This record gives sequence, structure tokens and C-alpha cells, in this order.
Amino acid sequence: MTGKPDERPLVLHVFYRFDVGGLENGVVNLINRMPADAYRHAILALTEVTDFKRRIQRDDVRYISLNKPPGHLYRLFPRLVRILRELKPAIVHSRNLAALEVTVPARLAGVPVRLHGEHGYDVGDLDGSNATYRWVRRAYNPFVSHWIALSRDLQRYLVDRVGIASRKVTQIYNGVDAERFHPARLSEATFADCPFRRPEHWLIGTVGRMQTVKNQTLLARAFIRALEIAPELRPRLRLVMVGDGPLRTEAQALLTAAGIADLAWLPGERHDVPELLRSLDCFVLPSLAEGISNTILEAMATGLPVIATRVGGNPELVSDGNTGRLVAADDAEAMAQAILAYAQQPEIAQAHGRAGRAEVERRFSLEAMVAAYRQVYDQLLSEQHSDRNSQ
Repeated sequence: MTGKPDERPLVLHVFYRFDVGGLENGVVNLINRMPADAYRHAILALTEVTDFKRRIQRDDVRYISLNKPPGHLYRLFPRLVRILRELKPAIVHSRNLAALEVTVPARLAGVPVRLHGEHGYDVGDLDGSNATYRWVRRAYNPFVSHWIALSRDLQRYLVDRVGIASRKVTQIYNGVDAERFHPARLSEATFADCPFRRPEHWLIGTVGRMQTVKNQTLLARAFIRALEIAPELRPRLRLVMVGDGPLRTEAQALLTAAGIADLAWLPGERHDVPELLRSLDCFVLPSLAEGISNTILEAMATGLPVIATRVGGNPELVSDGNTGRLVAADDAEAMAQAILAYAQQPEIAQAHGRAGRAEVERRFSLEAMVAAYRQVYDQLLSEQHSDRNSQ
């Protein structure tokens, strides 16, 4: 005797690689928080699904790794069509340029809704000026049912610069788990593994993949410069850089060459980010480009003032002079001055951190994000159903 077929629509989330990162973390939150009776979910990575999948709390999610070799995806189109016809997803939701090609086999396989999300600019197109990338998005637009932009900046890019009809683009901010990421309690000590201790030390830090677009070496240079400007802060000011990647070695080399490696802690990749953030006094995001940064939202939820570069969606999150400071991209002097302003006036830093927490509670809840995605999913499927009935 067979069980009753599962009638919940399936959403297939497509990534280049499903690994530790802000984009992937947002999808984990979406899957974990969306009511289980609304949609089923599956994860498809063009390359690899890593152990990061353990963050997903549901046990009905299927994971598929294509192990794609370097090069274009079209060689795998026949295989993808077969997979999609087997899965029969109601929605394929691809994310970022590397996964956009999936919309073609999805249409060939008869997937009713092909949704594509833009989460941030590519490392080869930090300001959206790359004409080839605009042309690629324009060329694939007929295969995309609808676009999601994580920031107003990306929404303007898709409509004004790529030329996608505004009716086909919805802007949805990431949400943050304000229960998991909360301000440190008065009795909460600095994280046990950290070699520095508050209140003796004042900790600035960052969290994220240490790769070119995240530009963590800017923070290392700014930290060095801050201590050159104000050497009296050397006994107190400390740097924490959490994450792994090619820039970790470069940042460590800069700090060593400046003779201050003992004033910084670079522990590599960690899975206890909420606790680590609660050990900081100030959060810094030195990126060259951003969409809507999960780590900024997590830092704000933790009650930290945020120093961020004025790129992408960062100005939509950080209110300069109210919840943090915005500085020009790749400007070590400006970032050093922002660090010093907070370190020398910690009461202002704390006030900006409290304002950031209030802003998260007001505008960036997980509930609002999940409701917005569910509304888009429901609406697009309803429109497809109506179109079929009218034919």
C-alpha cells in the first residue's frame, strides 16, 4: 500500500556551491523558518554541497551535487533536464550569475516558475559596469519568470542598467535571527578561545570568507594605521578577523610586518559566530562590493556599531552617524579614523550599537523576509495556474 503523494510544491534552490556564506545562510534561514506545510525544498549545487547543509533543520530536504568541471554549464544541460524532470519542482530558484544558466534547462524541463535572485555584484564587476555581465543577464531574461534583488541598489541595476521590466523585479531584504544574534549580557565574558579580554581590551572585528571581494586586508591596514596615529591605544585596541581564504595569509603577513601580530587574532573559519560577535565592541565590513550583508545585520542584531564601506547595499543598512560609520572603499586612512573615533569614545559606539539593534527589530526580521518570499512564490504559482486554466 503506497502513501499519499506529497502535494506540497517543491522549490529547488540552485547555487554554484553550497558552502559557508551570507547568501547560503539566508537560504538556510528561509528553509528553516518557512512553514513546513507550505513548500518542500531541495538544494542543488553546480559544484558541491558541503557540510554547511547541517545548518538546515528540516529532514525532508534533498541535496544534489553536480560536481561541474570548469567551463560553461551547457554540457550538463541534458543531465540537468533529466534531474529536473525527475524532481518536478514547481519553482527553480537560482542565485547569482554563476547559476543563471540553470534557467534554460529548467524551462526545457517544463518547470513552471524560474526565479532568479541577485545577491551582490561579482568580483569581476564590483560596480555593475561590466557590459558583458549586463548582456548575459539580458540574454537569459526570457528564461526567467521573475527576478529577486536583495537591495534597492541591485533593483536599480536590473531595471535601469540591464533593462529588465520593473514588473519582473521584486526587492526583498535579508532577515536576521534576532534571537540567535542578541547583545551580550552584562555577565557575558569574552569568548573563551579568544586571547583578548574585555573590558581590558577593546575589540574590533570582522567575520566572513577571506577573499578578494571582502577585502579584509583593508581592515588589517586600517588597524595598523590606527595604531600609528594613536600609539597610546596599543595596550587596549585589538583586532579579530574570523574566516578562512586566501586573504587570511596576506592579512597575517601585513600584521607581522608591522610588528603587531600579537595584537590580532585570526582563528580561521568558525561555526560559533553569534558568540564571537558578542565578544566584540565594534564590527567592520571592509568589502569592495556587497548586496545586503548578512554579517552587517547579524552585527547590528548583536548591538554592535558597524563600520562599513560605502558600496552596494551597505548604505541601506548602516545609517552613517546613527548606527555606524560609512567610509570609502579601500580607504585605509578613513577606516582607521572611524576605528579611532569609536575606540576613543566608546559611549558613542555603544549608543550606535543600541540604535542598530532597534533598526533590526524594526526592519529586518526573519519573519518579514520569509513572508515576502512566500508571497512571491505563491503569487507566481497562482499566475501560472491561472494561465494554464485560461488556455
